[in-house]
Amino acid sequence: MSSTIALPKIMEVGANAIVKLTSVLNTLECHKPCIITDKMMMQLGYVERLKKQLEPSNIKTGLFDDCMPEPTDESLDEAVELVRKGGYDSLIALGGGSAIDSAKAIAILAKLGGQISDYKVPNSVDQCGLPVIAIPTTAGTGSEATRATVITDASSDEKMLCMGLGLMPVAAIIDYELTLSLPPRVTADTGIDALTHAIEAYVSRKANPFSDQQAMAAIKLLAPNLRLAFHQPDNRAAREAMMLGATLAGIAFSNASVALVHGMSRPIGAHFHVPHGLSNAMLLPAVTEFSIPGAPARYAHCARLMNLATDTDSIDEANAKLLVELRAINAELQVPTLSEFGAEKSHYLGLTSTMAEQALASGSPNNNPRIPSVEDMAAIYQQVWA
Repeated sequence: MSSTIALPKIMEVGANAIVKLTSVLNTLECHKPCIITDKMMMQLGYVERLKKQLEPSNIKTGLFDDCMPEPTDESLDEAVELVRKGGYDSLIALGGGSAIDSAKAIAILAKLGGQISDYKVPNSVDQCGLPVIAIPTTAGTGSEATRATVITDASSDEKMLCMGLGLMPVAAIIDYELTLSLPPRVTADTGIDALTHAIEAYVSRKANPFSDQQAMAAIKLLAPNLRLAFHQPDNRAAREAMMLGATLAGIAFSNASVALVHGMSRPIGAHFHVPHGLSNAMLLPAVTEFSIPGAPARYAHCARLMNLATDTDSIDEANAKLLVELRAINAELQVPTLSEFGAEKSHYLGLTSTMAEQALASGSPNNNPRIPSVEDMAAIYQQVWA
């Protein structure tokens, strides 16, 4: 059986890759881009750096710098109107996953019209919007190389998953030097997010030989460097490994799909405003423990790729070491429980069944090696509160 593989048309990867932006735009014949970003990128000087780089080629840019950390359908309206009225022919998405996800949605709405809810799963976004050039500044979401975006419905708090070839950026500029300014909390949350992508892609029911290679390579890069990047933010080798690993993990899950962690993570983010990477980290150990019986050999291989187990360890021994490590990562990288994050107990526990239903509706749990019931997910939600 064949697998459909999708990648950006152009990928510039490595230190100082950002200087290639002008040539990328010229190659794509994009002459009037609009930068989609957030206030932090303005404060760090990254936006001005992009503008100055484009000046010699007389490329004038528009700017929308109000991307939200967890974008909603309402937060996109102003940007869509700006892009339409300005007659921009492309978007430069600068920032973390939220900015890139926002740009993908803006690109579709500005060109094709409608509301983002019109494009959510089970619909498939196959038509292309405006070209998106993605420049990630975190090593985590992999959104620069995925055919997906997640936008929250402001009226219902539903996290709407949109997927399709039309959401794949046409180009990605992957410059690890842009991550050197990341604070430890963001480094931890986005790094665990990337590791989750790699593991879930590898154990997904939709895994294929291509995605397996990307997922395994990502695990080998991410696992030994996650702690280093957290404790030594100026460690360039660790930052480079994390950035490349995050992109490979994005390629892996975009071509295999995520599974139960992501399905359960989205409702937590929507109801309790937990950043996406952090909610993944909260869930990863418990969901892995639940899921191991569905793919014990695959999870054991993850443990071996992470150098936690050797070939002499049995599958059960390797998986036990994997669970110990996932809990240890959360402890060392100071991942809070939902209780510690501030989720009020009675309110949270009262929503577990609702969140489980929302997780099921996203479709991601059905890609899990062990497919959960609503009751199984509600029990996991209860487990991770404290």
